[in-house]
Amino acid sequence: MTKALLLGLGLLGAAPAFAQNPPARPDSVNTLPYRASARKINSLVHTKLDVSFDYAKRQLLGKEWVTLQPFAYATDSLRLDAKGMDIKSVTMVGSGGAKTLKYQYDGEQLNITLDRLYAPGQQYTVYLEYVAKPEELKAKGSAAITDAKGLYFINPDSTEAGKPRQIWTQGETESSSAWFPTIDKPNQKTTSEISLTVPARYVTLSNGALVSQKPAGPGLRTDTWKMELPHSPYLFMMAVGDFKITKDTWRGKEVNYYLEPKYAPFAKQIFGNTPEMLEFFSQRLGVEYAWNKYAQIVVRDYVSGAMENTSATLHGEFLQKDAREALDAEYANGESVIAHELFHQWFGDLVTAESWSNLTVNESFADFSEALWAEHKYGQEAADAHAYQYMRNYLRSPRDAQKDLVRFHYADKEDMFDLVSYQKGGQILNMLRNYLGDDVFFGGLKKYLTDNKFGNGEAHQLRLAMEAVSGQDLNWFFNQWYFNAGHPVANIEYSYDQLNKQQLVTITQIQPGTVFQLPMAVEVYVNGKPERHQIVMDQRTQTFRFPAASKPNLVNVDADKVLLWQKKDNKPFSEFVYQYQHAPRYVDRREAVAAAAQLPPTDAAARQLLLTALNDKFAGLRLTALSALKLDDKAVAKAAAPIIRKQLAQEKNTNNQAALLQALGTLEDKKDTKTFTKQLTSQSYAVQGAALEALAAVQPKQALARAKVLAPNAKGAVAAAVASVYAEEGDASTWAYVRDQFDAAGPQGKFEMLESVVSFMTRLSDATVLREGVSRLQDLGVKYKKYGIAEPLLGMLEKVKEGKPTDQQATIQAAQEAIQKAE
Repeated sequence: MTKALLLGLGLLGAAPAFAQNPPARPDSVNTLPYRASARKINSLVHTKLDVSFDYAKRQLLGKEWVTLQPFAYATDSLRLDAKGMDIKSVTMVGSGGAKTLKYQYDGEQLNITLDRLYAPGQQYTVYLEYVAKPEELKAKGSAAITDAKGLYFINPDSTEAGKPRQIWTQGETESSSAWFPTIDKPNQKTTSEISLTVPARYVTLSNGALVSQKPAGPGLRTDTWKMELPHSPYLFMMAVGDFKITKDTWRGKEVNYYLEPKYAPFAKQIFGNTPEMLEFFSQRLGVEYAWNKYAQIVVRDYVSGAMENTSATLHGEFLQKDAREALDAEYANGESVIAHELFHQWFGDLVTAESWSNLTVNESFADFSEALWAEHKYGQEAADAHAYQYMRNYLRSPRDAQKDLVRFHYADKEDMFDLVSYQKGGQILNMLRNYLGDDVFFGGLKKYLTDNKFGNGEAHQLRLAMEAVSGQDLNWFFNQWYFNAGHPVANIEYSYDQLNKQQLVTITQIQPGTVFQLPMAVEVYVNGKPERHQIVMDQRTQTFRFPAASKPNLVNVDADKVLLWQKKDNKPFSEFVYQYQHAPRYVDRREAVAAAAQLPPTDAAARQLLLTALNDKFAGLRLTALSALKLDDKAVAKAAAPIIRKQLAQEKNTNNQAALLQALGTLEDKKDTKTFTKQLTSQSYAVQGAALEALAAVQPKQALARAKVLAPNAKGAVAAAVASVYAEEGDASTWAYVRDQFDAAGPQGKFEMLESVVSFMTRLSDATVLREGVSRLQDLGVKYKKYGIAEPLLGMLEKVKEGKPTDQQATIQAAQEAIQKAE
């Protein structure tokens, strides 16, 4: 499962890149309830479903044959999770004939009295008829999974123009029991057979192989999907709709891509690396992909990023791109998700977290895989950049520094889906890989997967597998990183001992509480040559001495750049310049750029490093350097302008081109008008949108005219740019475009358009504009208040209020009060 885009992209307020000391772990954490793994009284064996759909009522009509067996002790009862259903009948079936069973149902759980006592391992089958009513279910989602209805009807009445009619499911965490009765716990495993009766014009997808398709009456067809290997109930899935299938293969297995028909021509452009990923992961792990097929489907209005259902991953529509949109696709927002969900087929599906407390053995591995695939496909620089960004995402959240990675105490299972389980955990695996070396690390993963396949795993089993292969006791590593909270916060000081020809490095861990044991490499550069030293820090303060015939050009602590820590590196900026020029890794250069960004714009050396980095070999670092330039300083702008223009002429990355155009736009030099106008013909939406906004900065009337030409076919960045130009230069007649674009956007798009909406309301006195705009800001503030959006929205509304007539001020005040009162 990928985290929901809203939170995963950090839209709701960016904290400082590196916070100060993380808060101490609160004593109150242990006052939260202890979350034990679910006790197994009965074990699922096989689940057979026969379902059809009532689109008008948004209901599923279900028949189920569920086969179980007592686990350790004899039992005469069965408890199934069944959320918000109408239970029509419960019957014991088998060779002895059908027997009606007594049951009690409270809307959440179905407690069944069996016909007799069953011994451990003795199988029995219960038949149920039921109606699932997801629209009537009151279910709480999470930051990662924003809804928990389990079963979703999209545009079932075909009343929303341009939106397809679809049905899809979302099982994680425990929402499969909203569409079929089951023991909805991750430590249950069952084979499955799912028959779906649907309108014959639609395509279906579910787990396993499509074993039959049969007519089922006028205009109907029944598809049966069979999964013959055991998997957890939360990984069951169905999807129904007008999808076009693009077929691919890997080692003779079907690899299929399900897209809306208009996007089907771009299926290989979106998913085409999947067979190579399957081969790479199978080879790297030493464990072949286990399932009988792999399918990926893109659906509308999905409640998260994507979901790793066994053999059938479901993606949100952000992944669906045409050829022009694909020009701007960045790894982090597309292909990385494909890798993430595929890796789950091993870590999460083949071996499943025994409990949500152990979510790390699912999600941390999936996050780790994103950099692993980038390393294989795009090189070490791309991998390091991706992992470094994820580490920074975690480090900007002091609240998350209070949480253990393996967390047995939490308020709600949904709380486990956070930056700790995902991005901190992924970086911890990077550290473990670096410490053990590739052969041992991947050998340990092979053992973990092999020993626990089709079963469950937890962090202890991962440790034991790594110990068995490495011959090392790794309790120290797992205790500090898996079963404890926080991370080191370090201060690094340097001095050179001329008399003894030694370089001294003093490192102090200043975080409260635990002192971390930190193996690391240190490289000392003397006369341009690096000498590598391996050290282990295990005290609060330690001074390390390294031989050096003369004062080093650079001392590079954590030379492999894998440590999960916050550090204050007290070396002179001249050494950061040397680090940029000579140290080998992406993060070396990234740290140097960050150091330059902290210095005032009058610092010539810092400015020169940033200007040099505009032509760095890695596109992401070029973008970072550009954003660090303080172009509102006249001296910086004068020095940077010709270099920005030169870089724009040779830049290949479209998102970087867009950023360079935006930077030129802030300079407001009319001699760039020709460049902006030329770039309006780009096929890249990002470039075209940036060119329009830049043109607006130097020729606003011309930009307004071009915006009106572009508006009818605008998408993405172009649509946002048109809205921005309308907000600054348009009249009330152009408001409808901005309003409609805002309404059609997802959460991320809405936040990106806030400035345009506020500008429109501030500049114009039109009552309709104000009323409709205020209403939308109020809705946004109420819906996303818990994510910290209320305060900035209240400030925006206060700005709009200035100079408005009394009646309009009253409207704004009412919206502010509604946001403040929202929970």
